Amino acid sequence: MPPTPYLVAERHLRPVGKDCLIAFGGNLYSVPARKVRPRQLVEIRATKSQVMLHSTVPDPHGETLLATHARAVGRGARVVEETHWDGLPTGKNRRTTTGEVPVQPRHHQPLGEEARSLQALLNRAAATQVVVGRRPLSVYDELTGTRPFTTHRTPKESS
Repeated sequence: MPPTPYLVAERHLRPVGKDCLIAFGGNLYSVPARKVRPRQLVEIRATKSQVMLHSTVPDPHGETLLATHARAVGRGARVVEETHWDGLPTGKNRRTTTGEVPVQPRHHQPLGEEARSLQALLNRAAATQVVVGRRPLSVYDELTGTRPFTTHRTPKESS
């Protein structure tokens, strides 16, 4: 027999919710808000009694473990460590990120008449510099062997 018992664990990938909760087995488990972002995939390693949540990419120290929770019994439980929510927006202001860098307000510069026009915006886009071939739509009708839709009949069709 080996000196340590063999650990049997289920392994799954799940996305992180905006509230830093991960759904697994009909329950929700928290992860630290400062270590994840919404929709990030997290690996779940679940044993009979424990749920371990790991990042799919190691941090600068080579660690992947984000959180460890006791496995919930039944369904519909929320297993949350309150400190995991530190840094989440409270909804009392316009902040919507959990990053360390504060969100900078946008500075609106007065724009000239040309900059306000739709054409000026289109001209700044790189896609407008791509040359595209132009042809009449009837070319596609010929390629597919169909006729364009018309509301009147020609004398040849009515006989």
